[in-house]
Amino acid sequence: MKICVMGLGYVGVVSAGCLAQSGHEIVGIDPEQVKVDLINAGKSPIVEKDIGGIVKEQVASGRLRAATDLAAAGHNSDLFLVCVGTPSQGNGGIDLTHVRNVCEQIGAALRRHDAAPVVVMRSTMLPGTIREVVIPLLETHSGKHAGIDFGVCINPEFLREGSAVDDYYHPPKTVIGEIGPASGDVLAKLYADMPGPLIRTDIETAEMVKYADNCWHALKVGFANEIGNICKGLGVDGHSVMDIFCQDTKLNISPYYLKPGFAFGGSCLPKDLRALLYKAKMLDLSLPILDAILPSNRQQIERGVQAVVAKGQKKVGILGFSFKAGTDDLRESPVVELTERLLGKGYDLRIYDRNVSIASIRGANRNYILNHIPHISRLMVPSVADVLGHARTIIIGNAATEFHDVPNHLEYGQNIIDFVRICDTRSVAGVYEGICW
Repeated sequence: MKICVMGLGYVGVVSAGCLAQSGHEIVGIDPEQVKVDLINAGKSPIVEKDIGGIVKEQVASGRLRAATDLAAAGHNSDLFLVCVGTPSQGNGGIDLTHVRNVCEQIGAALRRHDAAPVVVMRSTMLPGTIREVVIPLLETHSGKHAGIDFGVCINPEFLREGSAVDDYYHPPKTVIGEIGPASGDVLAKLYADMPGPLIRTDIETAEMVKYADNCWHALKVGFANEIGNICKGLGVDGHSVMDIFCQDTKLNISPYYLKPGFAFGGSCLPKDLRALLYKAKMLDLSLPILDAILPSNRQQIERGVQAVVAKGQKKVGILGFSFKAGTDDLRESPVVELTERLLGKGYDLRIYDRNVSIASIRGANRNYILNHIPHISRLMVPSVADVLGHARTIIIGNAATEFHDVPNHLEYGQNIIDFVRICDTRSVAGVYEGICW
């Protein structure tokens, strides 16, 4: 495949060298003459393990060359791979100057192109950038239509400095955000032999994935440092603690707890977080990441309240009262907090949870209901049907399997606010609202 790599920085050089090594014909484009001259001399313009030898070999083979002028060097490419920088602005936004310039150049090349090449963005860009900036510029400067006369994809990179070549050939995943299947098919051919999952999705999801990844990595570093700081204050070896922590691949290093939804609750997470933060204060330690977790959790409860208020319906039903399906544990259940808030605002509530009934509960939960929330216990009804017969707005509070069929039993004018995603759908105005999807 003939591929034009736009931008010979870190990502561009690694991508160009590895693609050439895979047998493709590569031309790299960069406005800096020094970078172009280095590539054409068989030298890498970046310092990175293994890439110097790859560039030297591929230039010698004739599969890799560089130029400053796209019009002369890249207009017959099958694929344009955009790897230009998107640096931060002073206000935290991203500077799209390089992206805009490249899109104008590619647009002009597309105007003269006889086929339907695919433009692939590897640059990190916020969701909406491709549809709002990239595609309009390509169409304006080419006089052609995206998805018809040329394809558009985003293909975020997951390369770490110091191991970029190995990461290129052994990616944790390959993500293709495509404007249509034809665009994605062309790009997918590049990765046919790559290990790891190949995920094809919509443009905006693929744009967001890179930000989710990098924010998670930043959070992990900060979290580990804060645990290390309090460990040091306690005279505990933080490395030993985190070594043990990372051996748990069922809960700690896993998909568990990483699904958007409602606030956390229960007998462990809030209590233990407060205890650790209290101990940190005793040690005069500041733990801003850990300290922000409970306020963030409270904000999610507030989002739930505001979602109900926005519906404008006073008759509300709650399906699922315990903090998690399959348990009767009401301790620090966020749904209890939500219920208290709605009662305070004058809402007419009905509540159902198979596992939460005074007749079957023993011990701490029975005492909690009778002595702390007796006014709520009087609102509990014996079936889902009783809730549906009363409420205009139905809240799905936990993921009990008996709630999964509820959307199929709504009457006209009823709507669902879902805290746990009982069905695989996005929010639909007036009918179904996911709390954060």
